[in-house]
Amino acid sequence: MELKDIQNLIRFVAKSGASEVKLETDDIKITIRTGEHGGKGEMTYIQQMPPVGSMPQQPAAPASTVETESAPAEDSKYITVKSPIIGTFYRKPSPDKPMFVEVGSTINEGDVLCVIEAMKLFNEIESEVSGKIVKILVDDASPVEFDQPLFLVDPS
Repeated sequence: MELKDIQNLIRFVAKSGASEVKLETDDIKITIRTGEHGGKGEMTYIQQMPPVGSMPQQPAAPASTVETESAPAEDSKYITVKSPIIGTFYRKPSPDKPMFVEVGSTINEGDVLCVIEAMKLFNEIESEVSGKIVKILVDDASPVEFDQPLFLVDPS
């Protein structure tokens, strides 16, 4: 099962109103739990199943809780850059390098905004819009969920 399939499954379960869904295959076990109010308090547990005859692995730590918030009216003119994957958000390419962007930075389409580490792979997140960074919504080295807002960009 690929990461894209898992992300689609999470979205489907969140929209369906189901409180819990479990999926188990030969190599992966996934449990998706949602809160009472469809999408609030969603947690995802993913555990790789060990090959037959090997030592069992510790279950993965739960991903951070997703909370749905309504955007303030003043933010409606801005474009929200969202996380395309689940992982750890980093504002720099490495600890000794400068930040990719700061509040006030002018960006162009294709500029790298951050990296997200997922399964020991560092994925560069590029801007799909040109504009100015108005707000950075996530702290450096924080876990992020799929579709979580990361930046607000003023396209004007």
